[in-house]
Amino acid sequence: MATVLALLLLLSIALPVGAQQKNWEKEWSEILAAAKKEGKVVVAGSPDPVMRNELIPKFTARHGIAVEFIAGRSSQIAARVRTERGSGIYSIDVYLSGPDTTANVLYGENMIDPLKPLLILPEVVDGSKWKKGRPWFIDPEERFVLRPFSSVASLLFINTDYVKPEEMRSAKDLLNPRWRGKISTEDPTTTGAGANLGSRFYNQLGDEFIKKLYIDQKPVSTRERRQFTDWLARGTYPICLNCREDDVRPLQKEGFKILEIFELADVPGTINGSPWLLTVASKAPHSNAARIFVNWLASKEGIEIYSRGYGSVTLRTDVDESFLNPGNIPRPGVNYFDDTDWKWVITGRKETRSKVWKMLKSR
Repeated sequence: MATVLALLLLLSIALPVGAQQKNWEKEWSEILAAAKKEGKVVVAGSPDPVMRNELIPKFTARHGIAVEFIAGRSSQIAARVRTERGSGIYSIDVYLSGPDTTANVLYGENMIDPLKPLLILPEVVDGSKWKKGRPWFIDPEERFVLRPFSSVASLLFINTDYVKPEEMRSAKDLLNPRWRGKISTEDPTTTGAGANLGSRFYNQLGDEFIKKLYIDQKPVSTRERRQFTDWLARGTYPICLNCREDDVRPLQKEGFKILEIFELADVPGTINGSPWLLTVASKAPHSNAARIFVNWLASKEGIEIYSRGYGSVTLRTDVDESFLNPGNIPRPGVNYFDDTDWKWVITGRKETRSKVWKMLKSR
């Protein structure tokens, strides 16, 4: 009798689980069929090589859905979306954007819909597959903005043929007259990585350091991100404050002596959510294709492709990290400052950045 009762109990548990599995599979098949009828998904993000060369081809091969990729800086995409929506045009389905644009524009101006209810794949919604115990939605409602990455952030890169590692041990080494006119940076007076790093320096080192670095040292800026790595490789500007890991990595493989520095003696390491935060547009024109894309992108396969191509540490527990630069992996027990923290992005960094802008634009 006890054996019979035990079997009945097992069946009562197993049947709902089996039914639940069939339910999501049925729903997934229906969404996929509708997505194929829509024909494509329109994704906006930064011009990362991994997106065009690896992720999009794999997604299309896997699901039979084309991806129209709109590449540009987050601020440029935000301006485009404002203009289009002002004219009643809704062209974008999914955003892969930085924290400032995501929090202050897309979320702040109600341009996105809740993403959490759209997640359906078991491996995406299963909390055991995530280091946080759940998919980490960082917005106040914990529904709109998914953060899939958390890496120790690069502070700067040097070409060791021109700058020896022992010559770059503390922030004051950046102020050495020897490096005047030898530093490249994104413009710290416009929204983006340059302003974010300027805010970090201001927060950790104060206004005098900002003046000496960004004014007295005469750094060079460009809006063309590939120019930074070209300058770094050639030694034209052997110190780069805002080079991108995915742009530098091919140079390292080619034998260029490029060193990534994560912290200095007086500038502790930080973590961030680079390369992007994931959101889905409100009034998405291809809503079913968008749903397929965001689920796959948050899956092990999608995230690992991006992690391998970009070099960022994911928040999934099932992604191989053996290929990553050890310096990018957060160390257990270290209390890192989080540069993608929601409150910091919408208040602290915004206020600090305004101070930096005021200081540098008045020079």
